[in-house]
Amino acid sequence: MYKSYGSSTGNNFKHIQITTKYRYRMMRKDLLRTYCRVAIEEACKKHGIQIVILKVMNEHAHMIVDCPRTMADAMLIQIIKGLSSYLLFRMCPNLRKRYSKGHFWHASYFCCSVGNEFAQVYKYIEDQERHHA
Repeated sequence: MYKSYGSSTGNNFKHIQITTKYRYRMMRKDLLRTYCRVAIEEACKKHGIQIVILKVMNEHAHMIVDCPRTMADAMLIQIIKGLSSYLLFRMCPNLRKRYSKGHFWHASYFCCSVGNEFAQVYKYIEDQERHHA
């Protein structure tokens, strides 16, 4: 189903993977995993980014999002990583012990258009727990 953006219509599905700084396995505990999920969801909701699927693993997160068609990939990642990190540090002040400079996510990321492989990418993300077990 396509969305209308005023003068254009369509979808802008992106597959995104973000990793914790130094690949620390920060989301091993369910509480921090839940906080991380909530922080990413809030960051996306605030900027009109719809999450199709989100899996938070021990040291990374995979997601498919449908972002506004005028939003550049760099801006999309900046919103998700920056605002979720900000929210995480507010919810879990003890994270400052590990990340004293306030950078929860690693600087690099993976982002690509999903296109015709939507079902394949969705299944890949859905199977992350089994893949990393």
